[in-house]
Amino acid sequence: MKITSAEFICSNTNVALCPKEAIPEYAFIGRSNVGKSSLINMLVERKKLAKTSSTPGKTRLINHFKINDSWFLADLPGYGYAKVSKKERDSFGKMIEQYATRRTNLVCFLVLIDARIPPQQIDLDFMEWLGDSNLPFVIVLTKVDKINQAGKSKNLGMLKEELSQHWEELPLILETSAVKGTGKEEVMGFIDETNRKLGV
Repeated sequence: MKITSAEFICSNTNVALCPKEAIPEYAFIGRSNVGKSSLINMLVERKKLAKTSSTPGKTRLINHFKINDSWFLADLPGYGYAKVSKKERDSFGKMIEQYATRRTNLVCFLVLIDARIPPQQIDLDFMEWLGDSNLPFVIVLTKVDKINQAGKSKNLGMLKEELSQHWEELPLILETSAVKGTGKEEVMGFIDETNRKLGV
């Protein structure tokens, strides 16, 4: 997929105020500091489209971007950051649940997982909730350039083992690096192929 345009549309915490245009939407979500904004910028070839920060939990809004005038990319708040209050964590959870269940043009979640660490319970719980809610998702491993092949394979094997306890067929898993551009063609190819199936 060639990126011809990437435009910031809006930020908000109210699902009712999300863009009304009924074009396919792909939601990027993951634990705080998983590298979501950096990955988004790499994928759409814009250095500062999604705001990056060294402080985990920076994204606290639903950020919408319109790509190629034909589909939305939604950057969702990172979950699980310990230093925000329980009230804030609960409000994030409620906002994400409302978004996931009410956003009728939502096609798929891209769940970002740090390739450098073993499977985290919060990620597994979130994916199980997506499955129970019949919400499609794919897994995007981030920061694969920051771990050696043996370490990555070990963590990936553990992740697949955990997932196999809940799914007969494992979700698609894509490997990426925002620094080296790894996985860009695979992620954008998945979105492009899905859009084509939808007639976009």
